[in-house]
Amino acid sequence: MISIGNRVFTKVKRPDRSVVDLFRGLPSSCINDQLNRLYCMTDSLSLLNPLTTTQLLGTAITVKVPIGDNLLFHEALDIALPGDVIVVDGAGDLNRSLAGELMMRFAQEKGLAGVIVDGCVRDLQGIQTLTMPVYAIGITPQGPYKNGPGEVNVPIACAGQVVFPGDILVGDRDGIVVIRAEIAHELASIAQRKKMDEDSSLSLMCSNFDEYTKQHLESTAKRMEGREPMMVNTFWDESDY
Repeated sequence: MISIGNRVFTKVKRPDRSVVDLFRGLPSSCINDQLNRLYCMTDSLSLLNPLTTTQLLGTAITVKVPIGDNLLFHEALDIALPGDVIVVDGAGDLNRSLAGELMMRFAQEKGLAGVIVDGCVRDLQGIQTLTMPVYAIGITPQGPYKNGPGEVNVPIACAGQVVFPGDILVGDRDGIVVIRAEIAHELASIAQRKKMDEDSSLSLMCSNFDEYTKQHLESTAKRMEGREPMMVNTFWDESDY
C-alpha cells in the first residue's frame, strides 16, 4: 500500500531555542522587510484572539489534511513540544472547522507557541480567552470528519507560503512571517538594526518634529532620484486628460 499522503514524521530539525529567541519582540513587518517583502503569509489569516499580548514565536510542526478532516491534526497535537507552532494546510476550505476550543486549549496547556490554520475553526468565544495566539481564515460551527488520511511534518502550503517542519514563525497583529532556520542568525541581526532605526525615528519625531520633517524631506528627495514626478503648480482639471 502506498504510504505517501498518510505519514507522520516524528522527528523535526528544530533550531536551537536561543536562535528562535533572537526574534523576540521584533515586528513581523520589520523582519519581512529584510526578506525583500516575500515571506509573509497572506491577510486571509486573522488573529482570532487579538487581545493577547503574546507574540507568536516558535518552530513549525506542519500538518496536511484532507478538506474538512482533522484526524492528523490531533496526531500533531500529541507529538508537538513546548515552543512549537502547529501549522495546518486545510486548503483554505471554509465549509468545516478543523479545530475548536478544546483542541486550542490543549495546545496552550502543552506550552505550544501558537496554532495557524489555513481553514476554519469554531468556538470563537472560547478561543478569544486564550493567551496563545490562534490564526485562521474563517469561523464555522460545522465540525470536521476524523477519517484521515493526512501527513505531519512534511512541506506544506499555508496562506501563500511554503512552510517546512522546523521553520521559525513570527506572528503579531499584522500577520505572520516564515523564516528558514539556516538564515535566522543573519536575518535577526539585520532585523534588529532595522527595528532600532525605526525606534530612533519615532523618538526623533516625538522630541524634535522640525528636525524629523527636515530629514524626511531629504530622504524623500533621495528616493525620488531618477524617478522624479512632474510637479504641476496648479489645480487638477479634467482638461488634463
